[in-house]
Amino acid sequence: MLRGVDHVVVAVRDLEAACALYRSLGFTITPTAYHPFGTKNALVQLDGAFIELLSVHDESLMPEATEGDFSFARFNQTFLEDREGASMLVLRSDNVDRDLAIFQALNLETYPQFDFEREAVQPDGSTKTVSFSNGFLHNALMDNTGFFICHHKHEPEHFWKPDYQQHANGAQRLCSVVFSADNPSDHHEFLGGFSGQREMRSTSAGVVVDTGHGVLEVLTPLAAKTFYGLDLPLSLAQDGGIAALIICLDLARAKAALDAAKIPYFDYAGHLVVQPDALCGCGLLLRQA
Repeated sequence: MLRGVDHVVVAVRDLEAACALYRSLGFTITPTAYHPFGTKNALVQLDGAFIELLSVHDESLMPEATEGDFSFARFNQTFLEDREGASMLVLRSDNVDRDLAIFQALNLETYPQFDFEREAVQPDGSTKTVSFSNGFLHNALMDNTGFFICHHKHEPEHFWKPDYQQHANGAQRLCSVVFSADNPSDHHEFLGGFSGQREMRSTSAGVVVDTGHGVLEVLTPLAAKTFYGLDLPLSLAQDGGIAALIICLDLARAKAALDAAKIPYFDYAGHLVVQPDALCGCGLLLRQA
């Protein structure tokens, strides 16, 4: 079975400033939510996937690191000590326990299942409790990027809201997650096992994995520049990581928002390119839906 893209975590030092920046691009942002383990977030909801803008809220709530466990909060706190940017890729699951067993059978390094709840503010100001089950993995070839699966255990209407999915720039889908790595082919085994997709395109320039709900592209730095005009984040880890997201939207409306906000961008190969270092360390490649 395939595991499609659920969301991408973009770790930022100032959540309010990041939300203001994304709003200026024409995105609708959900109200801020607080995790019981010391982080807070706000989301860009798209068609069944989202961008999670995340920052540290209260370090005292973060669990202590223990042998064999994975701390989502402390991972992102450590990530932010070095840079802002896309820190984690999250794929969908409808049974975390089963999928962790599959990963273990493939000799992927996993951690114990982690479940939690939080309050989600509804468009009318009321709140609903939403709950999640997560299963984390470690990719030794991309040590500074986190990977996990997420099962939304709540009623869908408590989380996914049409009001939050109406964007001034016409954004509809998170079409692709673009990684950079010096040797993309080294990552095909992990990404194949993680996504469940064993059929992928592999060339000297990169590896492309279609999860059925979002594409994963692992490109060399040269290929990222050639295909998308993309400059890698200046502080990207030596072993690579997520450099940009491709969002399918209304190009004319997106261009108007960028011009009004005076955010630097350029046209390249059918995309409006906003470089990572102009956008909290994670570039955006805006494509006509």
